[in-house]
Amino acid sequence: MAGAGRRGGGSIGRGGQGGRAGKSGSHRKGAAAGSGGQGRKALEGRGATPPAFMRPGHPAQRRAAAQAKAPQVDGRPGAPRRTAAGRAAGARAAAGPGAGGGRSRRTEGDELVVGRNAVVEALRAGVPASTLFVAAGLDFDERLDDARRLAGRAGIAVVDVARPDLDRMCGTAPHQGLALSVPAFRYTHPDDLLARARAGAPGLVVALDGVTDPRNLGAVVRSAAAFGAHGVVVPERRAAGVTAAAWKTSAGAAARLPIARATNLSRTLTAYAEGGLFVVGLAADAALSLDDLAMATDPLVLVIGSEGRGLGRLVEQRCDVTVRIPMAGQVESLNAGVAAGIALAEIARRRRVA
Repeated sequence: MAGAGRRGGGSIGRGGQGGRAGKSGSHRKGAAAGSGGQGRKALEGRGATPPAFMRPGHPAQRRAAAQAKAPQVDGRPGAPRRTAAGRAAGARAAAGPGAGGGRSRRTEGDELVVGRNAVVEALRAGVPASTLFVAAGLDFDERLDDARRLAGRAGIAVVDVARPDLDRMCGTAPHQGLALSVPAFRYTHPDDLLARARAGAPGLVVALDGVTDPRNLGAVVRSAAAFGAHGVVVPERRAAGVTAAAWKTSAGAAARLPIARATNLSRTLTAYAEGGLFVVGLAADAALSLDDLAMATDPLVLVIGSEGRGLGRLVEQRCDVTVRIPMAGQVESLNAGVAAGIALAEIARRRRVA
């Protein structure tokens, strides 16, 4: 378009209306005849501007060159991994910092684990990640070296990016200079979770009903792993799934503890009860205190509802018993993460004593 504009401008100058324009045109024509055609060459322009990743010295070009040096995949040097997360990482590297209106482009299933502790824990747990992003200019920290070393051992591509680019990728999340791109979480089937609990002695499963905050889910997963639970089951609809926020809050525990997704939680609880597990629900208005739960040492499912609504009607009907956490003061309820930690700690204590 730039070249066409210049050629158009030259034609207007030669064929312009008025005596002055005519003289100018005739003078240029005579000059062109004696210049060997060099005047026409200057009017051709430079053509279209090349894309950013092809311009030497441009940040996008340097990122594309770094991506080309990544380990070979499918026999081709620097080829992006054939996953949604890998394709998104390659698109971010080639698109440059301004892609997507100032924010990184995401594809379905592409999640980011951010923060130094969360990233290192996820790498240690063997999370199937695709790319580790490291901000440039960071002060020395052992966790940064650990992240690079663990990523190298796992064959995960390590990409150094500018701090503003990582800020745009992570949004408002405090990444601390590290971000890990991971594919969609693979859930366990609820029946497999039941089999795992029955093989344990005694079995313990945590079920969440209507918990929509992924940070609460991550906190529950972390507490469940800490106190010996065999897995966590969540509803498929109207509930939080294992997202990047849940990964960060769980501090890598989501990679070590099986998490199942139930199409219908009440039916899943019925199946668990038929499989030999007692179903115990936490309810703020329950008559029985957690201190008096006699079946704490038996195989059981601990069901935790949302902070505002509590247990759903159908789910509560599937419970063999409901218990409350004894509290002093005027606090009406606890969030799911805190309630799960208190209940699981008490159950673990009772089992140690037994």
